[in-house]
Amino acid sequence: MSKTESPTITSQVIQPPDDEIDLRELVRAIWQGKWLILCITAIFAISSVYYAVAIPDEYQSTAILAPASTSSASSLSKLAGQFGGLASLAGVSLGGTGGGDKTVIAIELMKTWGFLESFIKSNQLEVEVFAVKGWNKRSNKLLIDETLYDEKIATWVRDVVPPRQNGSSSPTSWELFVAIKGRININQNSETGLIFLSVEHYSPYIAKKWVELLTMAINKHMRLQDRIEALNSIVYLKGQISKTNISEMRSIFYQLIEEQTKTLMLAEISDEYVFKTLSSAKVAEIKSKPKRALIVIFFTMLGGMLSMVIVLIHHFKKNRVK
Repeated sequence: MSKTESPTITSQVIQPPDDEIDLRELVRAIWQGKWLILCITAIFAISSVYYAVAIPDEYQSTAILAPASTSSASSLSKLAGQFGGLASLAGVSLGGTGGGDKTVIAIELMKTWGFLESFIKSNQLEVEVFAVKGWNKRSNKLLIDETLYDEKIATWVRDVVPPRQNGSSSPTSWELFVAIKGRININQNSETGLIFLSVEHYSPYIAKKWVELLTMAINKHMRLQDRIEALNSIVYLKGQISKTNISEMRSIFYQLIEEQTKTLMLAEISDEYVFKTLSSAKVAEIKSKPKRALIVIFFTMLGGMLSMVIVLIHHFKKNRVK
C-alpha cells in the first residue's frame, strides 16, 4: 500500500511593484522637506500680499433699464401683420419695429467696436479710458500714467515703434475699444426683460458718468437711425402714391405714411427712445474689486502645492540615484 504524500504548501509574500507609490514614503518625504515647503510658501504668501495691495481699487456703477414701449411700435406691428408683404414690395420695412427687437439690437450694438469708438470720441474719453492708473479718494482726482500721457501739456507721450500709427503716441481705435470693452457689462434678464448696464472704473464718479453717457448715447443713436429710416420711407411712399391711381393702394400707402410720421415724431421728442431708466446709476461707496483676501489665499495655496511638488521630485530623483 502506497503512502499518499501530502502536498507541501508554501507561503509566498507578494512584493509590491517597484513603481507603486507608498503613501508613507510621500508623507515622510514631505516631512523631511518641510522647511523648504514653508520657505517657498512664505515667499508666495508675502509676495501675494504686496501684489494685492499694489492693485488699485475699482468701483462699479449699475443702472437698471427697461425697454421703452411705444404706441407707434405697436401700431407698426399691427400693420406689419396686415400689409407686411405689400410693404416689402414697396421697399418699406415694418418688421423689427417692435420694442423687443430694438432692445436686442441696442444691446448688441453697445458691444461693437464702431459704437464704442464713436462713444469715446464724441465724449472725449480717451484719457479716462487708456491713461488712468488709479484714483485718489481724498482729492477725488484721477491718477494718470505719466509714461502714457502728460497732463501739463495735454499730450500723449508713450513710446511707440514706427511705422505703427505713423509714429503717433495716441492710442489706436482698437486699443481704446479693448480698454473700454472690459469695463462695460450689459445683459438682459430673460424672465423680467430688464437690462442691467454696469461700468467698472478706478473712480466711482467716472463709472457713474459712463453709465449715464452710454444710456444717452444708445438712445440717441437708435433715435437718429429710426428718424433717417422714417424720412426715407415717407419720401419713397409719397413717390409711390404719385405713381398709382388705385384707391386701395393709395389708402394703404397713406396709412404707412401715417405710422412712419408717428415714428418720426416720437424720434424727435423722446429722449428715452429705446431704454427707459428704472433705477439710475449711483456713486459706489464700496469697491467691487480686487478681492485681496482671495488673491492672497490663492497664491499661498499655489506656493504650498508647488513647493511640495519640488520636494517630491527631488526626493524621487535622489532615490533613483541610490
